[in-house]
Parts: sequence; C-alpha cells; structure tokens
Amino acid sequence: MKIILKRTLVAAIVLGAFTVTAQQNRDLDNYRPVDKRGVNVFENPKSNESTFNGVKVRIGGASTIQFQGLDQENSGLAGLELKPIGSNFNLATANLDLDVALYHGVRMHLRTYLSSRHHPEPYVKGGYIQIDKLDFVSEGFLEDFMQYASIKIGHMENNYGDAHFRRSDNAQTIHNAFVGNLIMDSFTTEVGAELFVQKNGFLGMLGISNGKLNQSVVKSSEEGSTGGASFLAKFGYDKQINSDFRFRLTGSIYNTGYVPNSYLYSADRAGSRYYRVLEAATAGSDNFRSGRYNPNLRNQIRAIMVNPFLKYKGLEFFGTIESATGKATAEASNRTANQYAGELIYRFGKDERFYVGGRYNTIDSEDLNDGDVEISRFQLAGGWFFTDNVLMKIEYMNQKYDGFSTTNVLNDAKFNGIMLEAAISF
Repeated sequence: MKIILKRTLVAAIVLGAFTVTAQQNRDLDNYRPVDKRGVNVFENPKSNESTFNGVKVRIGGASTIQFQGLDQENSGLAGLELKPIGSNFNLATANLDLDVALYHGVRMHLRTYLSSRHHPEPYVKGGYIQIDKLDFVSEGFLEDFMQYASIKIGHMENNYGDAHFRRSDNAQTIHNAFVGNLIMDSFTTEVGAELFVQKNGFLGMLGISNGKLNQSVVKSSEEGSTGGASFLAKFGYDKQINSDFRFRLTGSIYNTGYVPNSYLYSADRAGSRYYRVLEAATAGSDNFRSGRYNPNLRNQIRAIMVNPFLKYKGLEFFGTIESATGKATAEASNRTANQYAGELIYRFGKDERFYVGGRYNTIDSEDLNDGDVEISRFQLAGGWFFTDNVLMKIEYMNQKYDGFSTTNVLNDAKFNGIMLEAAISF
C-alpha cells in the first residue's frame, strides 16, 4: 500500500507541475480535447495543417469521485439475501494521460489508470500511434489520400459504435452527461489497426484486431492456436447542416469467428459506477461490474450498433440500437442480446455550461443460465461546468431486472437512488 501511495503522490506532483508550467497551447494536432470542448466530439478531428515544431509532450489527467445513495432489493427468497449497502463516498479514481507529437502528422497517446475500482495498483489502459501524414516516408507521400485518412495502430480502445465516445473511462467522465454507462457496456482494448476516412461529412472505418484483451502466446486447447481475429467497420454521415443544427448517423459492426474469450461487454477493468449493488450477502470480493450485464457470448460474436445523433441549438438526442449474437464453442446454437437506449439532453446558459437530461436503456437477452431476461434503467441527470475542466453532476437512477431465476440474486431485483459526481479533466 505504501508503494501505491508513493507512486500516486509522485504522479500527482508531476501532473500538478506540468499543469502550472504548461498552461498555454497545450492542444495537439488532430486531437479531441479532454475538457468540455470535447463534448459531442466523436473520432479525433482531421486537419492537414501541421503545427509540429519538434517533439511536444502533453501531460494531462483526470480525477473523479462520487457520493452514492442507492437502495436495493430483490425477491427476498431464501438464499438470495443481499449484502447490505448504505450511503457514502466511492473510491476517488484518477487517470494519467501522455500525448506526444512525434513528427508532422504523427502522435502517440497513452492512458494509465492511477486508481480504479478493480485494480489497487496503477496500470496501463492502452495506447496507440496516430498517423495523419506520411511525410516520414517522403514529403507529400500519398498526400491526396492522407488529407482525408487517419491510421491508428496500438493496443487500444476499439472504435466500435459511437456510445464509447460518450461513456466514462475510469476518471475521464467529463464527456458523459450521466454517471453510469450503458447496461451492456461495449468497450474493449485489443491489439489492432484502424483506417479512418472522412470527407464532406461522410465517414468510414475498417479495422482488425487480435480479439484479445489479455495478450498471450499460449495456444488454446479448443482451437490449437493462440487466438482468433476480430473485424471492425463503421460507416456514417456527420454534418453541421447550419449554425443551429447538426446531424450524425453511424452504423458499426464487430465480428469474430473465434476467440478464446470475448471481452466486448466485460473489458472495462475500471468497473461500474454503481458500487456493490445486488451482491449476494455471502459474496466475498467486490463484483466490480455490478449493475452491468454481459451476455457472455464467449467464443464467437457478431455485434452491430446504430447510433443517431441530432443537436438543434441546445437540445440534443443520442440513440443506441445494438444487437449481439454469438455463443460459446460448447453451445449448440447462437444466442442474441439486444440493447436500446435514448438520451435527450438540453444544454443552456453561457457556453452551454448547464444541462439537464434523461436516458432510458433496456436490454432483452437470451441469457446463458436464465433464458429470456429483461433489464431496464431510467436516469435523470443535471450538470454544471464550473469551468471547462470541472464538472459537477447529479443523477437519479432506477434499474429493474425481470425473468431471472429463483436461484439468481437478480430475481425480481432493482436498485435506485441518487448519485453525485465531481469530475476534473485537463
């Protein structure tokens, strides 16, 4: 524990020093701001202008803490007693970001979780190199193509769907209008590469990864190989129609024929924002995914997500339509889990520093153990950006479970209440 505290203290001192001494011109080329300016930004922006004037290191970070006041209950059947919870603060989480301009049109990103719900020690989430120019090959190489294209290579967050751009990433929560992420939280980090092209509002992405969250050269006993591969694609349209109205619509696919273990809905090692909810009284360790749902399509998966986004002045709508089909190798047939979510948010005040909004999120799934199940969540939230770097949120949420068996702690379960969250990002 002393080592962990020392590492965190050193990182905090470094972050503070760089924050004080490097306030001016901290942005990089083709970079999504991590503060309020990054709200409703999806993929990194694309510009052919280069400000490179030697290697530039941007050190940033984020810190977030919640006060949780949730109540919970289930059917109360014998053997399904819940671990009692009360109101108090959750663990303060922290991120450290390194973003480095390496050359004209070439930069690196690396994110480390300094503290998170699941891991007691700092660890690297992932990182990538982004290439927007190929001048390192020769000046002007393929410039007619690269003026529209970006290449990302790394052990990185996959660009599947648009919901992952609005989710909380451990302490980086300032782009999420709510406290919790979606119930079926599609997020994973895998070794791979993506080619992203955008022109006149149209956008497209093709990617491939090795389908593995935990890297290993050990062969699988089932397939006799070290793993499979995952294919990703995204196509859509994103246009600021006029000064008042923006329209975006994208469709994405994530597909794998075989992997030793698919983590698409369970890869977030940072953990859920709803701590210790609906845990059995006999449970020992913390179920860091509490409040989320993983359809457990273990070895084969095909997931499709469609996301509409509309913003008219201060009013915005973001939707998620998702269907995931797959199975474990030992299963005889595929199972399907469907997710639907809609967010309606109104931003107001000077520079839209205030907002109120609601989200409704539902799941219907062919569960591996319980058959047909349903989960629904309603969230009502409000927020105030004190500055571009500081956000305070309040959320009321209510989540219900239906169809789970009488041997499952989620039988006729629900939890609801108030969450407060303070977020800093720089």
